Amino acid sequence: MINRVVLVGRITKDPELRTATSGNSVCSFTVAVDNRLKNADGTRGTSFIGCVCFASTAETVAKFTRKGSLVGVEGTLNQRKYQRQDGSTASVIEVICDSVQFLEPKGTRGGYDEVPPFDDVPAPATPNEEESRNLDSLDLPDDDLPF
Repeated sequence: MINRVVLVGRITKDPELRTATSGNSVCSFTVAVDNRLKNADGTRGTSFIGCVCFASTAETVAKFTRKGSLVGVEGTLNQRKYQRQDGSTASVIEVICDSVQFLEPKGTRGGYDEVPPFDDVPAPATPNEEESRNLDSLDLPDDDLPF
């Protein structure tokens, strides 16, 4: 039997880091994933998939991601049951993450509210500089050009 899940989506709220009774770190978060098929009205629906990771992966996810971060998640599906406070039994299906990939450049923090500084970006070259730079790199005689 194969139980493998790969998701790409955005985290819906800040990841929740906690420590289990065993002392291991546990991080829970939800990933919003667009559905591939369109609804009857022509729009795409979204699925909200619960994810859990452990140990160093949990600490890294909690430290470097937050609401809106684009992540790639790989893991297995797990179903667990628990008792609600009212005594009823609830069932949850979630992804137990083997790896979580950060799919945005460092410093964008979800891509919405931070703009990277432009101090280190060189000014764009003028068209004449671009042409001369390209011509300097070509060492072909005029006879070899196809036009």
